[in-house]
Amino acid sequence: MTIIEAVIQGIIQGATEFLPVSSSGHLSLFQHLTGITGETAVITTITLHVGTLFAVVIAYYKKICALIKEFFAMVRDIFTGKFKWSTMNGDRRMIIMIVISILPLFIFYVFRHYFTAVSADNDIIGEGICFLYTSAILMIGSRCSRKYERTGRALKTSQNLTVADALIIGLFQGVALLPGVSRSGSTISGAQICGMKREESVEYSFILGIPVILAGALSEFMDLGTESVQVEILPLIVGAVVAAVAGYFAIILIRWLTKSDRFGIFSVYTLILGIAVVGIGIYEHVTGNFIADMIS
Repeated sequence: MTIIEAVIQGIIQGATEFLPVSSSGHLSLFQHLTGITGETAVITTITLHVGTLFAVVIAYYKKICALIKEFFAMVRDIFTGKFKWSTMNGDRRMIIMIVISILPLFIFYVFRHYFTAVSADNDIIGEGICFLYTSAILMIGSRCSRKYERTGRALKTSQNLTVADALIIGLFQGVALLPGVSRSGSTISGAQICGMKREESVEYSFILGIPVILAGALSEFMDLGTESVQVEILPLIVGAVVAAVAGYFAIILIRWLTKSDRFGIFSVYTLILGIAVVGIGIYEHVTGNFIADMIS
């Protein structure tokens, strides 16, 4: 992998990790078109995902620091018998809801090899179908949010989510293990379907992504074969830095788009992309010619 390829993948990962268009799907598509496959592609993906974590930490460092402080206070109260569900403050309740949203992932983790097989094969029709699914849930989430606002319903925040809401968001997140299904788009849409405020759904989604991305990167790393893989370090470092920078600006962009109610534009984008990817996949099946071979 060249530095130019690392920079391009860093931009793709950083931007699409937070924009609701699926970072894994775009990376898988780029790697398919450029012929980057196997464990080299996996290591690259892991490194870029870790890079985007820094973007979240920088963008939400005040909230993250408050949650970390509250987490240790909650642990102290649990061991001293002072913990009470009914008297939890907002940050403590958000921590509990994030943990509950993570729980459904353990069910999906059992089937992780079926999910990763979609991106590991040399067929992109699966990714195309997943892009179409992303388009559908983004449209549904956006419509639900507008409907709640029109009816004057009191919208929820991360501090008054119910256990059922957190589980629903977690289920949406579990499906996002498929390449082409956006994790941020799934969790934001799931939160909007549950009646959560737009800005609050974005913050909840991104902070929820921190432990999920870390766990996913660790899981993929542990699944790597024991044989050594020849990967150049410099392109990986460059890609991670670029992913962090691109991710930070993507967070700023998604905040603005959410406030201005222009979130639905990503539904149109993923719909067009999904149709195009499915078309390319069918073409490769019918002709036996792969786009990567034609480009190289």
